[in-house]
Amino acid sequence: MPLVTVGINHKTAPVSIRERVAFAPEKMFDALSELVHHERAKEAVIVSTCNRTELYCSVDDEGKINKIVEWLSEYHDVPLEELRKFCYAHHEDDSVRHIMRVASGLDSLVLGEPQILGQVKSAFAVSQEGKYIGSNLQTLFQKTFSIAKQVRTDTSIGENPVSIAFASVSLAQRIFADVKKSTALLIGAGQTIELVAKHLKESGIKRIIVANRTLTRAQILAEEMGAEAILLSDISEYLPMADIVISSTASQLPIIGKGVVEKAIAKRRRKPMLLIDIAVPRDIEPEVEEIQDIYLYTVDDLHSVIQENQKARLDAAKEAEVIIDDGVVAFRKSIESRKVSEIIVNYRQQAEVTKQLELSKAMKSLDAGQTPEQVLQKLAHSLMNKLINSPTQYLRVAGANEDQHALNIATQVLGITDEKNNERFD
Repeated sequence: MPLVTVGINHKTAPVSIRERVAFAPEKMFDALSELVHHERAKEAVIVSTCNRTELYCSVDDEGKINKIVEWLSEYHDVPLEELRKFCYAHHEDDSVRHIMRVASGLDSLVLGEPQILGQVKSAFAVSQEGKYIGSNLQTLFQKTFSIAKQVRTDTSIGENPVSIAFASVSLAQRIFADVKKSTALLIGAGQTIELVAKHLKESGIKRIIVANRTLTRAQILAEEMGAEAILLSDISEYLPMADIVISSTASQLPIIGKGVVEKAIAKRRRKPMLLIDIAVPRDIEPEVEEIQDIYLYTVDDLHSVIQENQKARLDAAKEAEVIIDDGVVAFRKSIESRKVSEIIVNYRQQAEVTKQLELSKAMKSLDAGQTPEQVLQKLAHSLMNKLINSPTQYLRVAGANEDQHALNIATQVLGITDEKNNERFD
């Protein structure tokens, strides 16, 4: 059955469209049921994230793509002509290549980001649980997960941070050998600090303190991350406890000056402190860098690292594309091999039926009193005629059509040899 992909993503559609065709997790089973049980697809997996909604389907014929797009339009109540402007479709090998690129992070907004693989695995698990997939998509997604793992293992696609938040945490992990024993003070409660907190939490850091001008906002973020919330006015009290300070506010004036850092480092008995200022204008006075045992990095420092890392990821992506091309070929071979296996199974079953029929006749002849020799002669003759009937007809037709290529194949398959010199006919 043909494999097809229908979808939209951050490259083809604005967020105003993407949010309208997103699938809520609690509605996924119902959506898959509609897609599979109404003659649109035989198998289906729906991947729905903030940056993409994609339907991976096994269908009777590629003409069903239009029906899938129409269903997507109806399901989300988005006018069909409007949806078509942003929609794309992939067929067969292009569909295989696309899912492998998606799972490997090559089609993401942030090149090489690792979260998408987990999201694809979750989407596959939902379809698997609901029994909305069969052998085609089962084989495709298992191969996809294998290729994505190989891309992560054999290339450096995910090793170099390319976001400010992730770069900040990666820097902290390089400076502190065991970040799990560290305390982080995060200043601000916007999206960047929220991402920093998330990355720190994932790294297993011991303690996170969130400072904000509004305590309520700090408490909301702190509750999500299992952190503590304080006001900006309390920073001087908590600063000596912090091994890592990351600041990102909208303040027009510095929040942390040289004096307060000098007092903090003295209380820490010169224990090193990392300060990362990712705010513009700056939250931390530049003079802080002059203090011994203080490591201060600004957003410009991180940007230069990110630019280098983006280039490294692009180089790694080229290596990953080669792995994916090989994966597409391997998947296609596995499908063709499975088809051959099915033919072999059917052929053996057909031969088994013939054998049982002839054996049954032979047993009846024995019961009727015929001698074993007579029965064996008749059994052998009948089996031979049944087994060579189809090949004989094939050879006659090929000979009548002067199809030498077909005759050559037949001699190879049937093992026909020249009895005089015991060689195969060519």
